[in-house]
Amino acid sequence: MLGVGSTIGAGIYVMTGTAAANYAGPSILLSFIIAGLACLFTALSYGELASAMPVSGSAYTYAYVSMGEGWAWAVGWLLLLEYGISCAGVAAGFSGYAVSFLQDCGVPVPHAVSTTTFQVMFQGAARHVHTGWQIDAVGAFSILVVTILLIFGVKESLRINTAIVFLKVGVLVIFVVLGVWVIHPAYWTPFIPHYEGGFRYGLPGIFRAASIIFFAYVGFEAVSTASSEAKNPRRDIPLGIVVSLVICTVVYMIVAAVLIGVVPWQTLDVADPLAVAVNAMHQPWLAVCVKIGAIIGLCSVLFGLLYAQSRIFFAMAEDGLMMPIFSKLHPQYKTPWVGTIVLGITVALATATLPIDIIGDLVSLGTATAFGIVCFTVIWVRNASPNSPRAFSVPGGAFYIKGVWLGYVPLLGIFFCFIMAAPLFIDMALACLAGDPVPAVLLITYGVCGWACYRFYGKQHSRLAREHAAQQGGTE
Repeated sequence: MLGVGSTIGAGIYVMTGTAAANYAGPSILLSFIIAGLACLFTALSYGELASAMPVSGSAYTYAYVSMGEGWAWAVGWLLLLEYGISCAGVAAGFSGYAVSFLQDCGVPVPHAVSTTTFQVMFQGAARHVHTGWQIDAVGAFSILVVTILLIFGVKESLRINTAIVFLKVGVLVIFVVLGVWVIHPAYWTPFIPHYEGGFRYGLPGIFRAASIIFFAYVGFEAVSTASSEAKNPRRDIPLGIVVSLVICTVVYMIVAAVLIGVVPWQTLDVADPLAVAVNAMHQPWLAVCVKIGAIIGLCSVLFGLLYAQSRIFFAMAEDGLMMPIFSKLHPQYKTPWVGTIVLGITVALATATLPIDIIGDLVSLGTATAFGIVCFTVIWVRNASPNSPRAFSVPGGAFYIKGVWLGYVPLLGIFFCFIMAAPLFIDMALACLAGDPVPAVLLITYGVCGWACYRFYGKQHSRLAREHAAQQGGTE
């Protein structure tokens, strides 16, 4: 339920419309297959690592145990993109549906408090970023509310999350069942829109859309961060990861097919594409159900992602790589409350200022890189500790080169992660050449900040540094 609750959300409620309108059109169904394959190979790799190392911290802990402190920090910093910053994208979707619902109820929300400071505009195949005097206060507020819920405890919140999962999946089922009857087959043609240059439609657009909706699969990995709270982690964690991924992929493709059949895909470049579709179906009660389901459902996604990121920061702080405030537990609720507050405020600021287009690219890039490292970690661990007990092993076999074990599944995972990341790098480069350096500047700034945090704090205060200092003191 944590995996499904964290995954089904922004991907189908928000990113599907953006990816279809700007890059793939109806062929976004192929994009889902490509992104799903990348995640499947990664999920199998996660399953093996989770069964061999049933500890919290997700890919960060796996990298720390297997490859050391430097790799672990890099993965942890990438996971902040994958979990923390992705919350800003989810909150943008929450804002879109909440504003639409409030307008239906006769409560208009001013543009100045429901729109991000930066906005992405398209001129043909070229993408430009514009700024204005506004913030998305609605989305930022949703982050702060979920942050408060996390402080009061995980067990109680997970019970609520399970109920929300059933609610939002039920709403999507209703949308599909009723939407099938008003589908216009003409909206599915041409299935692959005519190529317009860059990554605008055609075959390049399919892969660019896949790199965007890769953002939608972030949640399934949240299962691996809950190992310390699972009853039988060696069995439950691999099962939870793979099953939640399969369920979510099937749901994504069915809902996307109906969505694109109900309204022209060119109209879906909005934060609330399902709201556009149900409004076109002229079913007021359905519009209310879908929008409420989206609002509540996206809250559960925010919960799952912020939960995962707070636990990763907790693990990093325990190892000395982050400041101690991220591992400081509340005396009553036993949750890392100070770190959760800091994380919530940071994500709220990103939500208020950054558009979902840029957030989606940054998150997908961080996710693809982190997933690739996870797949590489499987290869590393298999060669470093070939006889370690594993309740689950990646299927598909392997081959050897000079005695080095190379599994087909982790290698395919690395390859597909590269396929996901390549269009993002190329698009950033093209944007720079066209005079729009904002996405590249944000990425470079983020990388430099990560390096500086490790170089001037983490490296000096880490567990390894303390152990080394103790040994030096004992020697003297």
